[in-house]
Amino acid sequence: MAKLKMQKIELIALLTDSKKIMELLQRRGIVELSANTDEGLSKTNVAAVVGEFEKFRSTASQALEILEKYAPEKSSISDMFGGRTEIQPDDFGRAAIGLESIINAASEILRCSRSIAESESMKAQLEVRSDTLKQWINLDIPLNFKGTSSTAAFIGSVPYEITAYEMEERLGIICSAEVISSSKEQTNLFIICPRADEESASDRLRELSFISLQEQEHKTPKEMIDSFHEEKLRLEASAEKAEQEIIKLAENRRKLKFAVDYLQMRKDKYEALNMLGFTEKTFVLTGYIPQKYADALKKEIEGKYTALVEYSEPAEDENVPVMLENSRFSAPVEGITKMYAMPSEKDVDPTPVMSFFYYLFFGMMLSDAGYGLLMVIGTTIALRKFKLESAMRKTLTMFRNCGISTIIWGALFGSWFGDIVQVVGREFFHKEIGSIALWFQPLDDPIKLLLYSFGLGILHLFLGVAVSFKMAWDKGRKADAFLDTIPIYLTITGVAPLGASILTSVPAILKTVGSYMLIAGVVLLVLTSGRSSKSIFGKLFGGLYALYNTATGYLGDILSYSRLLALGLATGSIAGVINLIGTMPQNMAVKTVLLIVVFIVGHIANLAINLLGAYVHTDRLQFVELFSKFYTGGGREFSPLAVNTKYIKFKEENLNE
Repeated sequence: MAKLKMQKIELIALLTDSKKIMELLQRRGIVELSANTDEGLSKTNVAAVVGEFEKFRSTASQALEILEKYAPEKSSISDMFGGRTEIQPDDFGRAAIGLESIINAASEILRCSRSIAESESMKAQLEVRSDTLKQWINLDIPLNFKGTSSTAAFIGSVPYEITAYEMEERLGIICSAEVISSSKEQTNLFIICPRADEESASDRLRELSFISLQEQEHKTPKEMIDSFHEEKLRLEASAEKAEQEIIKLAENRRKLKFAVDYLQMRKDKYEALNMLGFTEKTFVLTGYIPQKYADALKKEIEGKYTALVEYSEPAEDENVPVMLENSRFSAPVEGITKMYAMPSEKDVDPTPVMSFFYYLFFGMMLSDAGYGLLMVIGTTIALRKFKLESAMRKTLTMFRNCGISTIIWGALFGSWFGDIVQVVGREFFHKEIGSIALWFQPLDDPIKLLLYSFGLGILHLFLGVAVSFKMAWDKGRKADAFLDTIPIYLTITGVAPLGASILTSVPAILKTVGSYMLIAGVVLLVLTSGRSSKSIFGKLFGGLYALYNTATGYLGDILSYSRLLALGLATGSIAGVINLIGTMPQNMAVKTVLLIVVFIVGHIANLAINLLGAYVHTDRLQFVELFSKFYTGGGREFSPLAVNTKYIKFKEENLNE
């Protein structure tokens, strides 16, 4: 089915039913709303209400983040894959009644978090001050001491190293200087002189770059450090109390998750109200709906409410959203298409086109039956045991299908965790086991695998050209369909045996037939590719340019499929090295233990690395080689009013999931 056919929907209903109808549409998740453009209808401004919902939602969300820091929730593999919690619509409504208490709990969690942050900040400041005062610890008088009635005291530092005697000499007055602490960069001093010489001493100290210590408290450095320590203990106790309060409030975690989703839904619903048009007693809704859901929705709404639902075909120039729906075989790779771009109105959905080759190439790149078996077992268990979200289910199904392909290719190439069968037979049973490949071993004949890689690549490219042919044919450009594809088929098919003869022996008859096909393809390319030009020279140069593009473009594309060989060999080679390392010791007991450890760790690492490589390069072959032949993308994904929640979902699921 690929792209679902879209229809325009117009709904008119009583204003008193607006809340229930919008909630119904949100739970169904099958209508994308369009903005009201009818000047005869009024609009509503819900910015203030939406702002309130967002503020409360943000409060609950921040509270959950704080709980995750101080009271992390224990999670298992089932929680990871289990998806959102299912609830009934009635339960959802009852839970919303206690929203105010939930927000109060969230606010209290935020207050405790701020208290902890403030305590930590004040502790950091006290620690800095304590570190600063440690260099004055030998001073046994208050730091704000300024002298007596007959003497003047100066407490401060100079930015260089100096002795007490040198300071007294430089001051040039009767005084007493004491070095409290000293380093090459700074000297801390206590200086006392007669009160009559205070001004002279102050001026002279300023010239010597003396910086007075500014301290207001009448305490010695030791007394201040002790008081700071006591204050830090108080702050730690306060922070501990706040942290315990947060842990206690963690009992509200489930309710906070509900609040986040509830407020998100309310926010989405009120934002949707901006798209509607209103009269005194009715409201008007317009948008898009997949045709397959249209009749059921019309029947449901008109059966429950005083409403009228009408459908119509979108105009040709409308930016109609795109929704994909494919078979069980192709649907799992829809995410790959969306990763590239949604199909435009003029495009076909490339998902069913690429799905077979996607699984084929992925398995060929990973190409180890043992690894494929692990993929199939792991994904099958997850698919059967857990209640997965739609997107996660499709992803795991895709990797399960890729795992099946990997098993097939691995069996054909005789790779089961590399050559572990031969290694175990040779090292532990002293029996040589030959190849177990159902076809051939790539390491023994890499040229053969390279040629098959190029052959599959050509078929892959021809598939893209065939889709281009069909698109042109369906649009009524039947002559263009033939003239834009047949020369390419002839040229590439003709070149194939000639190119293969460089690497292996090819029957003469194939090379002869290939030569004639190549000549025919080149002639057709030159004669027909410039047909849109009106001048003879334009037609000629257009044809030559098309020939150049075909030669260079398709050559580069075909060579890209050598990655099928490269990644397939890499997986098997690394697996073989892992097995070799595990059997290096001579002692049988040590060898057994080492092989088990190296086997488990090494093959898990090899699977992870090459799984990523196969995924990336398989995507690349679709995006660059296949899509470039027929696909432009640029479509807008269908974005309905739906229950876009993070933690909960209704058992009455969105229909489009």
